[in-house]
Amino acid sequence: MLHVTPIYAGLLGLLFAALSLRVIQARRRLGISLGDGGEAELQRRVRSQANCAEYAPFGILLLALAELQGMAGALLHLFGAMLFLGRVVHAWSLAQTPQVLPARVAGMALTLFSLIPVALANILMAVI
Repeated sequence: MLHVTPIYAGLLGLLFAALSLRVIQARRRLGISLGDGGEAELQRRVRSQANCAEYAPFGILLLALAELQGMAGALLHLFGAMLFLGRVVHAWSLAQTPQVLPARVAGMALTLFSLIPVALANILMAVI
């Protein structure tokens, strides 16, 4: 049974819902139902939501597999927190005008520094 991964799956699910609501609000306000209409604000909101959708599921899957293989709870929390914080920081950076590039880089770094070690750990735990 999973005890740690559901925490981060839930947090990332709430983040994704919040990002989705931001896209919906902008679409309604700007009267754009499909695409971005060339609106920079909507482009940023759509990419922020899509970026979360691209990275969060893989992170959750990797955490769940690592937890099922017996990774220590402290490590699962560390990597789960890094993944969540990375996604929050990245989304925040895209919401700023002008964009805060150092925060965007930090968000991606946190995300990748959570995904890569957990991916490698999954491989090692599976073959050893």
